[in-house]
Amino acid sequence: MSITKWTWLVIAATYLGFFSWYTSFKGPLSPQEIEYYIEKVNATSEELASFRKFMEEDDGRDFVMINIMEMYDTPLQIEGVEPGETTDQVLAKYMEYMFPAMLSKASHPVFRGNAASLLAMDIVNADGMETWTGAAGVRYRSRRDMIEISTNPEFAGRHEFKVAALAKTIAFPVAPFNYLGDPRLLLALLLGLIGCAVGWWQAHNVGRA
Repeated sequence: MSITKWTWLVIAATYLGFFSWYTSFKGPLSPQEIEYYIEKVNATSEELASFRKFMEEDDGRDFVMINIMEMYDTPLQIEGVEPGETTDQVLAKYMEYMFPAMLSKASHPVFRGNAASLLAMDIVNADGMETWTGAAGVRYRSRRDMIEISTNPEFAGRHEFKVAALAKTIAFPVAPFNYLGDPRLLLALLLGLIGCAVGWWQAHNVGRA
């Protein structure tokens, strides 16, 4: 078998492996799963109703959680927050759990940035929403994955650091979410480029021989 054919076989296997890991194939949450997760959540009746609706509307696909944030100038002094620590340092303690947990389930941030202006440019029927310091978007492979991450007992203690760092925040899911930076697209283009380069190199060298 030629080098080119071997290269394309390796490329195909690599891409299929990544695609099968990065994409959810389990489908929407079942009624049994919904009841299981409801039992694990400690929340008010209103929060539970919203949480249940979020699960019942599951389409089984990936989505992005948009987070709009206003950080405290000085974090709340809760247990685990050392004197002199900044809000960024306290939020990093929260992310010490979140980053590994998200990556283990093919979930990750897609963007984060500080506010270009601390004052909102347009507000309609949203009193108290005039100031924000930043925003971020986190891609989750599925609602199931996000819920498994957030209902892990280890998350409960870490979530307190987020509360200590954020004066206020709004988080809402966006789906379906398609973007040119999707790793599945970028990897396909990169591997395709490698395969074409190897094919060109072999054809060029065979022609010279």
